[in-house]
Amino acid sequence: MKQHQSNEITIFQYIFFIAGAQIGIGILSLPADLAKGCGTDGWIAIILGGAMSMIASLIIINIMEKHPNDTIFELLPRYFGKWLGKIMTVAFSLYAALAATTVTFTSIHLVQVWILPQTSNYFLMMLLMIPTFLAVRNGVRFLGRYAEIVFYMTLWMPILIAIPLKDGHFLHLLPVLKEGWGPIIKTVRTTILSFLGFELVFLIYPLLREKHLAKKGIVIANLISLTAFVFVTIICFIFYSPYEITHYLWPTLSLLKTIEFPFMERFEIVFLAAYLFVLSTTSFPYLFTAVFGISRMLNRQHHIGLLTVCIAIYIVVSLLYNPPFVDLKVFSQWWGKTGTIVAYIFPPCMLLYMKLYSLLKGRKST
Repeated sequence: MKQHQSNEITIFQYIFFIAGAQIGIGILSLPADLAKGCGTDGWIAIILGGAMSMIASLIIINIMEKHPNDTIFELLPRYFGKWLGKIMTVAFSLYAALAATTVTFTSIHLVQVWILPQTSNYFLMMLLMIPTFLAVRNGVRFLGRYAEIVFYMTLWMPILIAIPLKDGHFLHLLPVLKEGWGPIIKTVRTTILSFLGFELVFLIYPLLREKHLAKKGIVIANLISLTAFVFVTIICFIFYSPYEITHYLWPTLSLLKTIEFPFMERFEIVFLAAYLFVLSTTSFPYLFTAVFGISRMLNRQHHIGLLTVCIAIYIVVSLLYNPPFVDLKVFSQWWGKTGTIVAYIFPPCMLLYMKLYSLLKGRKST
């Protein structure tokens, strides 16, 4: 990736790029999903899931340190050969496209349900694709700066979410470990989707200026996401009863419906409108990864042409198909399952393979 050195990012852009990719849909739906799995002990599952994501993140950094100027799209052909490397490149790009598609259609669904119920999804898609094209075409540096700006712009959101605490009951959190560790361990897999995003280090590591801070940066990014998820989940558990919360699809937004000011009602609409920026910090990096990966496979220096084709496909698909919530749930499940392979299973296998490859190559050379 030497030809992209003009796209270098700082450690703060690196941190917020990863955290932005992680913090997305999970903030809105994770509390209800956890409550269905292990009740109000769900915050413990988040901590365990966060620990797993940190371990997987550090393994990815160890892989990238061996070839600091290469992305995953250069490493795959290097270690698996031309054709198998291309197949794996396509697979990684399709995974990123699935993630971007899931977040994009979910964003449109939220707007239709909560803000503009009479607006056609294809019209919303066209409006959404304009900033998507402008952001993704400019590469990683722009996306890193964008994620950093969005993070600072949304620092008021935790304060707003905490307002309903005055009507909550802390006793809902007790007793801790009421059903033992079994349900908590089983529910950890529910948090996998929320923590996905750190695997994009496979793409952005070569662009990081201060590579010696890569491990520290990715731990901080995971801690930011972990803190956000635990904070929102505990507030929802305190406000809702353990059984009530399981009946909500988007408990965080429903929580905000209780907030009213003399000058404004339905403050959740304002929150969601601003939260679309947060969702975009997830969809933009994944879409860039998808088009960049396919462009590399086709030996193209620029990804703008392929990005234009993807934007057109999104608009055409939205004309023919408006996914209901059930289909979006299926997309999320596919994303979670493939993300488990890409982010948690593939890195340790890749690291082991690289060590064996180097060992065998060293023996042949002697």
